[in-house]
Amino acid sequence: MSDVAFVTGASGFVGSAVARHLASEGIPLRLAVRATSKRDNLEGLKADIVVADMGDGEAMAKAMKGARWLFHVAADYRLWARHPQEIVRHNLEGTRTVMQAALAAGVERIVYTSSVATLKPRADGTPVDETSRHSVGSAIGAYKRSKLVAERLVERMVEDEGLPAVIVNPSTPIGPRDIKPTPTGRVIVEAASGRIPAFVDTGLNLVHVDDVAAGHYLALKHGRIGESYILGGEDVGFATMVSIIADLAKRSPPRVRLPRGPLFPLAFAAEAIARLTNKEPFLTVDALKMAKYRMFFSSAKAERELGYAARSYRQALVDALAWFRMAGYVG
Repeated sequence: MSDVAFVTGASGFVGSAVARHLASEGIPLRLAVRATSKRDNLEGLKADIVVADMGDGEAMAKAMKGARWLFHVAADYRLWARHPQEIVRHNLEGTRTVMQAALAAGVERIVYTSSVATLKPRADGTPVDETSRHSVGSAIGAYKRSKLVAERLVERMVEDEGLPAVIVNPSTPIGPRDIKPTPTGRVIVEAASGRIPAFVDTGLNLVHVDDVAAGHYLALKHGRIGESYILGGEDVGFATMVSIIADLAKRSPPRVRLPRGPLFPLAFAAEAIARLTNKEPFLTVDALKMAKYRMFFSSAKAERELGYAARSYRQALVDALAWFRMAGYVG
């Protein structure tokens, strides 16, 4: 077995950041991409690239052979789908397939990328840590449920099958190479383009994607098997976030605060149109339900046990906006 790190989802936003950080640490890479995936994020990266979908057990087993470490970053990251159970099935069964392949291959250590979506925010908006766990009943939306059941699967496999996995829970990554873009990336693009005239009073935890990537490496080095670690940055109100983006883009910031209630009919209409066009709507019912909570998180455990640190969310926004401009998403 060589010192090769096998990374799933390597062409994506977080996956490519993880791959680039591992390369900077001198670790040989084998990167899994789907046959249909764009490979722009891998440009200039020295790596062995293999075609393997996380749902294909045979391809995963073959691709993982001889790798010492596994970073399972691949996920179906959508907050809306015409058939929501697809998201749950992809993330649960894909994780099961990858973890079974890792056990069969004798991988020495695994870093599994979960999400703070598995953690339950407090009603009063104070930050939560890894102990504030969602149940399937309390998780809002298919994506949160999918990451929750996949994380619980990994935990059971650690306990029952000796899976050598450490779990990391990134908060809301932003930064360069958000090629899809992610739901938060879409907000940055829309705000920078002057297309968010109003806001809902909510909050989230923003973190630079490159700090999340560094946290994955620290989890490989220092994380305890079976433990989970929040990889977050700073808590920020949504109004503050979009105002900073508007300022960076030389736009007028939104000044109108909207209540959530009257927006639900618009969200239902947007989803109805999306079912016809098959294009993800900007406003969804689940997003409005989640906006009731300030999704604030503490990375104290990762800081204490892993040596994790994150730069300011403003710098992350600056870097994200610079990349979106360079890539032609923002004029």
